[in-house]
Amino acid sequence: MSKVILVTGGARSGKSSFAEQLCKDRNNNTAYIATSIPFDDEMKDRVKKHKESRPQNWKTYEIYKDIYSIIEDISKSHKTVILDCVTLLVNNLMFTHDIDIENATQDEINELEKYIKEQVNKLIEEIRKTELYFVAVTNELGMAVVPANKLSRVYTDIVGRINQQIAAQSDEVYFVVSSIPMKIKG
Repeated sequence: MSKVILVTGGARSGKSSFAEQLCKDRNNNTAYIATSIPFDDEMKDRVKKHKESRPQNWKTYEIYKDIYSIIEDISKSHKTVILDCVTLLVNNLMFTHDIDIENATQDEINELEKYIKEQVNKLIEEIRKTELYFVAVTNELGMAVVPANKLSRVYTDIVGRINQQIAAQSDEVYFVVSSIPMKIKG
C-alpha cells in the first residue's frame, strides 16, 4: 500500500532537507522528481545545491507535465519518491498553456486550474496503485500579503487549492518552519 506525504513551508524553511531525510530514513533507493526548469544563473545555482545535498545514487527525473505517466515505471525500481516541488509544477503547467493571465477571462482561468487539478489527481491515482512512499514538497503561499497583480493572485490561488487537494489526499502532512518539522496530519 502506498503512502503519500506532503511537506509544506515557506521559502528556505528547510522543507526540502526534511523531505529528503524522510526518504533517506526509509532506504537508499529514492527517485527524485525535479519539476524546475533552470532558466537563469540563480535557478541553475539552486538546482546545483539541491543535487549536491542528496545522495548520488538517487535517480533524478526532470519532468513537470504528465508525471503520472512515469509512476508505474518508477515503482518497478524504487520504493521511495520525492517530488520537489509542487509550486514549480503548478508554475510550469500554467505556462504550458497559451493564456495571457492578465487579460484572461475567469472561464479561461478556471479551465487552466481544472487542467492542473486533473494532472495532480492522475498523479495521486497512479501512486495509489503502487507501494511507493511518496513525498511531495510545496511552498505555503497563503501566509503572505495578497499580491497586487492578477498573475500573482491567480498563481497563489491555484497553488493554494492544489496544496489543499494534495493535503486532503495525503496520509501525512508536515509544516516546516526554520528547519523544524511539525506533523499536522496523520
